[in-house]
Amino acid sequence: MGFTLPFLNGASRKKRGQIISVDLGSRTTKAVLLERRGEIYALLRYALLDAPIFDKKISADQLANHLHAVAAALGGTTKYVSVAVGLGDSVVRQVELPQIPLDEMRLVLKMNHKNYLQQDLPNHTYDCYIIPPRTQEAEPKKGVPPAVAGLGTGIITPAKFKVLVAAAKQQLAADFMHAAGTAGLVADALVPSLVGPINAFEKSLPESFAKETVALVDIGFKHTSVCVLDRGELATIRTVNIGGDQLTAGLSEAMNVSYAEAEGIKVGMAPEVETALMTQVLPLGREIRASLDFFEHQQDRPVTEVYLSGGSTRSEMIVQMLHSELLVECKTWNPTTFLQLALPGQQAVEIDHVGPQLTVAIGTALAAY
Repeated sequence: MGFTLPFLNGASRKKRGQIISVDLGSRTTKAVLLERRGEIYALLRYALLDAPIFDKKISADQLANHLHAVAAALGGTTKYVSVAVGLGDSVVRQVELPQIPLDEMRLVLKMNHKNYLQQDLPNHTYDCYIIPPRTQEAEPKKGVPPAVAGLGTGIITPAKFKVLVAAAKQQLAADFMHAAGTAGLVADALVPSLVGPINAFEKSLPESFAKETVALVDIGFKHTSVCVLDRGELATIRTVNIGGDQLTAGLSEAMNVSYAEAEGIKVGMAPEVETALMTQVLPLGREIRASLDFFEHQQDRPVTEVYLSGGSTRSEMIVQMLHSELLVECKTWNPTTFLQLALPGQQAVEIDHVGPQLTVAIGTALAAY
């Protein structure tokens, strides 16, 4: 999909051989070092680090120290870094915009963001990705950049384009650029975390991406993203304000155990916690089901499978509970299957277990390429 925010991703940017990609979590930062080898992508190393501050806004200086630690953990072989913007710090919407160049689209959004995005977003920066139609291949209109390959067969010339729009605060972008520079890195791209799973899924399961109607559900720490892909086209986007933190905190309270103990229980298979865990998972299941219902009623097409990612999906019990609530086959998937694995010893052993946590980081790296 290759969808990025422009303020760290200029058109003159050269292709990078290696890139560090960072998914800044509220509790755990996930990062990967990817290398492009012709048409092949190689995973050289990954890192899971404790976030520097829990449940607070991180300062630019603290972020700089953290990015420096991430780069060191990954081996420090490249200075280029891409960062995923969390669901709480970015707005992603699908809208229709006139047939105009991307620069003009950004200006239109800056001047009319409330009209197009139904939110008042002052002091934000914007980017647009033209979603290619599935049929009727044709040349793009002169002056309009061609769409990124992979979501369709080409650009046609309708009255308007279907466009994926992202917005983030200008100060957030400035902080990331300052932090990267202070850490001795080069800020290469800033990417909405919501599109990370889509990018990784397209590479990992190209047949399902192109031919099926599926939902990608990424359970983060504070939020869960739900994206319905209809035969290669992004059809529905939703952010749910329930994540792994709420599941763990609720389980901790229900069982009168510490948060750390509840986290261990959550990803384990202890049958005695099933009732307590079910109470926490059901609200999330209902919100996901509502997202699927919205798409199915609008398009009169069923979602045939739900692909789950995120740390909480390491629990087979949670996957089974969501399957029971959604009445659709739910499965986890490994975003590393398309990668050439060139990992050091212990990481090579653990990658299958860790893989679902790296989904956003891997998809962010692909967007930067």
